[in-house]
Amino acid sequence: MKTKIHLLLIDPQNDFMDIKGAALPVPGADADMKRVAALIDRLGSKLDDIHVTLDSHNPVDIAHPSWWVTEKGESPAPFTSISAADVQNGVWRARNPLAQAHSLKYVQALEANQRYQLLIWPEHCLIGSWGHNVHADVFASLGEWARNKQAVVDFVTKGSNPLTEHYSAVQAEVPDASDPSTTLNSRLVKTLEAADMVLIAGEALSHCVASTVRDIADNFGDDSIKKLVLLTDCASSVQGFEGLGQLFITDLCARGMQVTTSVDFLA
Repeated sequence: MKTKIHLLLIDPQNDFMDIKGAALPVPGADADMKRVAALIDRLGSKLDDIHVTLDSHNPVDIAHPSWWVTEKGESPAPFTSISAADVQNGVWRARNPLAQAHSLKYVQALEANQRYQLLIWPEHCLIGSWGHNVHADVFASLGEWARNKQAVVDFVTKGSNPLTEHYSAVQAEVPDASDPSTTLNSRLVKTLEAADMVLIAGEALSHCVASTVRDIADNFGDDSIKKLVLLTDCASSVQGFEGLGQLFITDLCARGMQVTTSVDFLA
């Protein structure tokens, strides 16, 4: 019986590439995506489905500098960490006074869920920008796969709700009950679980890849986690967060996830 193989490609976008003009370059990402493109070209019809997630932000976003200010009206620098205590004590406040109550509740929810403290990122993957676009080599390979197979790439957008972060393609860090796009994407989870094998690649290993795969595993049956196969030469961590990427691999392998490389994988 033919093995049903899906590729889950997480945020293969220009702003994460270590190339000129990228807003949030991840060391090694450009080479990662060239290997992904080569994998798609090599496997061709053996890939039954391809799912591509797209980080999709607005300039005004709770994790962008423009959201927050000090008493002096200064915005935080990228990679500033903002705790619930910081907001309670007035170290940081929402630039828009109408967003202050939500902002406090949000950072409190992050910490209550034992996720992390809010981290401010450079503006990136802004909807409609060059940085939002898929890496050129990957885009070309996706197009050829679609034409040859007469199939449609399953693009999954995330992150356009400015009130919450959306590292994971499965659900937002703090779902907004009024916005279904931030709640559990059961369609994606069920589609992936129906596959025999899910190849995983994308950026960044330390953040969006880790969060997406953790959420998939949490919503899979235990026996299905072994279907997940991380291509370790097709995902890299944000500089300074390499430990988070390695922790993710260690944790998920202990739960049954497999690892290989794009070169070693044989369908």
